Amino acid sequence: MTLAAASHGFLSPTGVEIAFLLVGLVTFGAAVLTVTTRQLVHAALWLVVALGGLAVEYLLLTAEFIAWVQVLIYVGAVVVLLLFGLMLTRAPVGRSPDADSGNRWAALTVAAASAAALVWVVVDAFRATWIDLDGPAAGSTAVTGASLFQNWVLPFEALSVLLLAALVGAIVLSRRAKAERTAGPPAATAAGPPAAHGADKGGVR
Repeated sequence: MTLAAASHGFLSPTGVEIAFLLVGLVTFGAAVLTVTTRQLVHAALWLVVALGGLAVEYLLLTAEFIAWVQVLIYVGAVVVLLLFGLMLTRAPVGRSPDADSGNRWAALTVAAASAAALVWVVVDAFRATWIDLDGPAAGSTAVTGASLFQNWVLPFEALSVLLLAALVGAIVLSRRAKAERTAGPPAATAAGPPAAHGADKGGVR
């Protein structure tokens, strides 16, 4: 072990660690703004920032393949699909009061429980796993891609079905709104004004 490696500790972080922390703070802020803003288009744009921040974090961890998958699939496909759905449903560009359902505490509880469960699963799965950062790379692009599209192909297919359902729902909502706009007002019944007009004529006679 070299002298530089021995002197490195928690109170003497490297430039990569500082950049990782700063990018993590920006990503966390963008994620909070995504779920708190009342403008749907702004929420989608903040989601782009959050997902892009995750891609930068992967790059700092020397996981280039996962970083580019993050950019191509999530930033380049999922967010574009969300914006396409917003345009199809003619979502308002400005503030949308309907975006706040009033269930903030319930949503916060579910989010905290989900985060705790995710942290527990990750810690339990990698409790005894150690990576030698000074040694050679543990994996390659070929190994990561094979594991991603062989062992985790079911989540990818489920995500594609979910995105397809969201797109079909956006199209159905847009067509329904268009049909309601094109439909004219109900026709007036023939029992009203003509009868009164006839009675007026009879009275004059």
